[in-house]
Amino acid sequence: MRNRYLATATLVCSALAVAAAPISADAKTRHRVEICKATTSQKNTGTVVGAVAGGLLGNVVTHGKTGGTLIGAGAGAVAGHEIAKNNGKRNCHYEYRYY
Repeated sequence: MRNRYLATATLVCSALAVAAAPISADAKTRHRVEICKATTSQKNTGTVVGAVAGGLLGNVVTHGKTGGTLIGAGAGAVAGHEIAKNNGKRNCHYEYRYY
């Protein structure tokens, strides 16, 4: 009699485990994701334009010294990249994704 109850309990528990498994596997949570249209080419263009403009400005300010030109080009590249990245964020929207 005891073995019969044990076998029934085991069968019921295994049936519940099999029935519950697909529910937990299909449960996906909803996430809000920000999508922006800034492409890599836009950011690279901003970096190059900023570097050229910064190099020219650094050259003029330091009266043709190489150090000023290089520092100006580096600062201009960083500034151009950040400006291009922020301009791309104007074209953003939110999407809901499930995973």
